[in-house]
Amino acid sequence: MTWHGSFKHAGLVVGLLLAGNVVAGDKGLLDAVRAGQVEKVRSALAEGADVNARGLDGSSALLLATQDNQVDIARTLIEAGADVNRKNLIFDSPYLLAGASGHNEILAMTLSHGADLKSTNRYGGTALIPACEHGYVETVKLLIEAGVDVNHVNRLGWTCLMEAIVLADGGPEHQQIVAQLIAAGADLNIPDPSGVSPLQQAERRGQTAIARQLREAGAQ
Repeated sequence: MTWHGSFKHAGLVVGLLLAGNVVAGDKGLLDAVRAGQVEKVRSALAEGADVNARGLDGSSALLLATQDNQVDIARTLIEAGADVNRKNLIFDSPYLLAGASGHNEILAMTLSHGADLKSTNRYGGTALIPACEHGYVETVKLLIEAGVDVNHVNRLGWTCLMEAIVLADGGPEHQQIVAQLIAAGADLNIPDPSGVSPLQQAERRGQTAIARQLREAGAQ
C-alpha cells in the first residue's frame, strides 16, 4: 500500500471510529453549529454535549463554526472550553483555518485561548503562510504580533514572503503584507527549492512595487 493509500485508509478507519462514538447529544451540538443556531448550541452544551465532539471528518464543533465564520457560536464554544488546536482528518484546526480564511474575530479568540503558533497544516505551513498568500492584511498583522515565525518554510520549500509573491498579483494588499514582513525582520533572501530568491520572483512576475520594496530593504 502506498503512503497516500495508507493515509486514506487511516482516515477511513478514524472516520468510522468517530461515527460510532458520536452520541445523540453531541450530534445535536454539531447539527446546531452547522445550522448557525447559537441558542441551540448553548442548550446542547447545557445538556452535557461534549464541547470537543467531532463529526465523521474529524471536524469539531468549533472548526465547523470557524469554517462559516460563525463568531457568536465560536465564542460560545471557546468560552465553554473548546480546543482551538484540535485538527480534523485533513489537519485543519480552528486556529489554522481562521488564519487561512481571514476570519479575524475568531482568529483573535483562538490566539487568546492557547493557539499553538507552531502548528502546521497539511502543507506543512503555519497560519501565516496562507494568510500572506490570500492578501489578508489584518490577519497577517494579528499573526505577526502574536509571534508566528515569519521565516518558517513549508513542505513546498516556500516562506510566507515567497507565497505572497509567487501566488499573488503584486497588488496593494500584498505590498502591505510585504511591508509588514520586512518590518517584522523576515529574511528576504530565503530562496525557493530552485534557488530563486523572492526578489527574483517578483522581478520575473513584473511585480515592480514589491521588487522595489525588497531592494530598498536590502534583498538580493
